[in-house]
Amino acid sequence: MAAVRKNAPIATWNEGETVQGFALLRKKEMRQDRNGRDYLDLELSDATGTVMAKAWSDSQAMSGEFAAKEYVAFRGAVRVYRDQLQLNLEQCRRAADDDRRFGFDEDRLIPTTPESIDDLQKRLQAIFPGAIERPVLQLLVEEALRRYGAELREHPAAKSIHHAYRGGLLEHVVSMAELVLKISAHYPDLDRDLLLVGVLFHDLGKLRELGAMPANDYTLGGQLVGHVVMGRDLLLECCREIGEVPTNLQLHLEHLVLSHQGRREYGSPVEPSTPEAFVLHFVDDLDSKLNQLRGARSGDAQQYVKGLGRSVFPGGLPADEDDEKAPRTPAELVSPGAA
Repeated sequence: MAAVRKNAPIATWNEGETVQGFALLRKKEMRQDRNGRDYLDLELSDATGTVMAKAWSDSQAMSGEFAAKEYVAFRGAVRVYRDQLQLNLEQCRRAADDDRRFGFDEDRLIPTTPESIDDLQKRLQAIFPGAIERPVLQLLVEEALRRYGAELREHPAAKSIHHAYRGGLLEHVVSMAELVLKISAHYPDLDRDLLLVGVLFHDLGKLRELGAMPANDYTLGGQLVGHVVMGRDLLLECCREIGEVPTNLQLHLEHLVLSHQGRREYGSPVEPSTPEAFVLHFVDDLDSKLNQLRGARSGDAQQYVKGLGRSVFPGGLPADEDDEKAPRTPAELVSPGAA
């Protein structure tokens, strides 16, 4: 009998293994197969990834052992279904304090940015407010960070699509801000101040749309209003507090927040109508899509990514045979005898 891998991170699992450990139960649903038999459909996660799990036997009894958003202890066999890893559960129950002697640790089970949160915080502080020239916008940024900085440090940027982990919103904002600095240097006619403030506020509504980790679920306000409008509301609160933002400057900032999704069908009540709004949308889209690609299993040559709606090659295409040969000099490449 093959050895059981204990407390192995989800991202390291391989087909054919039997694994045992602890996870956060993100979703739980009782379903029926084509023969009308009940089975449990679960989504488990740890700090490294997420996996779908099925309980085919004793599903009704097992279902009473735990609830969604709880930590569970499990044992099961790793299989592949439709090109995705899946766990066929043999045992699963609610984790208890006594399990700590067996390796149960909540911090190891909450998905977290792969970057250092402290380093991200330093990079944020290196840009905000120092890279902003207008004093009134410096005040606005300082007010936003005073109110929301602690939440920004820990919050996810999304429920599931991109940066959906602790520190994800901070990582997303810092990455976008650093991109904006490079883009505005290349296009000096852009208003860098507006772009940077737009980056800080564009997803700030996620602090009200989504609960904190580990639940990371939509709040009632998030379901009924959404982060775009909520973010505009947080912007207006900060503008009222400092009381010095000129009317048209405030309108432009509101437009940046409200249009950053790019299209009405994607959740923006208005579409980008200024150069800065276009840039903010494209930088947001670029950073979120590349994050989804990074989140794909690097060991897989090809993988379907739901948020992108297509199969992708997360590690790029395999190298051509010629690429593996020693590179030739430019003279060799152009010489008549070059093969």
